[in-house]
Amino acid sequence: MFRFHKTLDVITLFKSSAPASTKVHTLLKIASSNAAETATEDQASDHSAQTTPRRKEFELDVTEEPPTEDQLKNIIEYLGVSKIPSLVEGAKTEAEAIKKLKANGNAFQRPVVVDWENGRAVAGTNESEILKLVQALPKND
Repeated sequence: MFRFHKTLDVITLFKSSAPASTKVHTLLKIASSNAAETATEDQASDHSAQTTPRRKEFELDVTEEPPTEDQLKNIIEYLGVSKIPSLVEGAKTEAEAIKKLKANGNAFQRPVVVDWENGRAVAGTNESEILKLVQALPKND
């Protein structure tokens, strides 16, 4: 009998070459590695499940490209319109953000972490918020 595997949730990191982006990238790589490790451990012989919260494995997509117009609209929806100025330099509205992004992809402020499946995002380097986003993924079954 064939068994279909669930696809992994995709978390995208929009990053730059700045140290802050590199720090977030490292944090996400560690979280991804830990999720894969705890998903495959033998629970009978390992007691770390009591001390390490299990989280769902996820696919980490890292890009230095700016988001597409549709992606930007989703990110604004996830973060709220009040965050537009911190997402796109010089923008105050969604229309301005889209216009400025089309004119200059570097107007998009990185890093931004996006959980597309669960409709959440974190702009900036707040490690606590990024870990909350990752740990809030539905648990493995």
